[in-house]
Amino acid sequence: MLEDVPRDPFADDPNDPAAELGTPDDVEPLTLAERDEALTDLADVEVFRSLLEPQGVLGLVLDCPECGEQHYFDWDLLRGNLRQMIDNGRPQVHEPAYQPDPADYVSWEYARGYVDGVIDTEESR
Repeated sequence: MLEDVPRDPFADDPNDPAAELGTPDDVEPLTLAERDEALTDLADVEVFRSLLEPQGVLGLVLDCPECGEQHYFDWDLLRGNLRQMIDNGRPQVHEPAYQPDPADYVSWEYARGYVDGVIDTEESR
């Protein structure tokens, strides 16, 4: 579902810095367990967004195990990356968020805790 994510700004560029990553044909498909995990993550993101976006949260911040930095993903980009991973075995290359305000993003753990709190509150009514 390529319409779920912004167009790659380097598409059709012979000097594409992501070219060394190979083509989608070079990517191993996800295992069933990896696919199930990505589908669960996608469902979680939808719930997180439905509860947190009305509170002004723009997306999630994730710690990158490769570079050690935090990466900020808005809801659409995060959803698109997960769809690409499910459909193609890896997320589409994208531009990082430009000067994100960390106050507008929450961690996965915070989002999960927020959802759990909402569920607990609803169940205790």
